[in-house]
Amino acid sequence: MTPEIAPTELLERYRRAGKKIATAESCTGGLVAAALTDIAGSSDVVERGFVTYSNEAKTELIGVPAALIARVGAVSSEVAQAMAEGALAHSRADMAVSITGIAGPGGGTPTKPVGLVWFGVARRGGPTLVEKRNFAGDRAAVRRQAVATALSLLDYALSR
Repeated sequence: MTPEIAPTELLERYRRAGKKIATAESCTGGLVAAALTDIAGSSDVVERGFVTYSNEAKTELIGVPAALIARVGAVSSEVAQAMAEGALAHSRADMAVSITGIAGPGGGTPTKPVGLVWFGVARRGGPTLVEKRNFAGDRAAVRRQAVATALSLLDYALSR
């Protein structure tokens, strides 16, 4: 994965490549889309963002199968992949990033602790990348690290 990238730099790289981005966010609640759209002129790169905080939103907005969520849980590699692919399928973007995790302070289990976050990056016409991270810190720290990771993964995916 590439090192941390500033949202302005990421937007410029996508702009030069003529590519558009969609986001599908759960535990970050739209912070990736916000980081990108805080920058004037981002509308030529950011195609749309889905805040799919609930399991129902994941199913209704981006087509994640309810049976998949019931079988493996919302915080899983399979759901991260389905979220990214669903965001791509429900948009005109070239690349979609997804985030699903447990930001805390509650909600963790021994197998899915607070700080566990799964990411997906789907590319139109290409394979979907899925990554797992375990972040330390409080809720704000986990969410901040998740945003930075999502931006870095989008940067990495553009170069593939």
